[in-house]
Amino acid sequence: MRIKKGDKVVVIAGRDKGKEGIVQLVHPKHERVVVEGINIRKKHQKPSQQNPEGSIIDIYAPIHVSNVAIVDPKTNKPTRVRMEVNKEGRKVRVTVASGTQLD
Repeated sequence: MRIKKGDKVVVIAGRDKGKEGIVQLVHPKHERVVVEGINIRKKHQKPSQQNPEGSIIDIYAPIHVSNVAIVDPKTNKPTRVRMEVNKEGRKVRVTVASGTQLD
């Protein structure tokens, strides 16, 4: 996956299309990411000894990685990412639009 925790992304498809957020959690096995402020769901909690009344809480549900795009730090627009090998022989992520290194 070319998206990592801490990346700024924009949603390009779905209910939250156009919204931006920071990646909080990455699930590479399922190809999903959790983005702050995106895909918020309600969860009903049963009453317990700590919370005798029960409650409804907001949780961030994962979104598929194909529905988000990394925001280019130079142009502030969504862009694709490619992998390149730098002079030291390390693989780095580079934006396709402007050629900016992300790592």
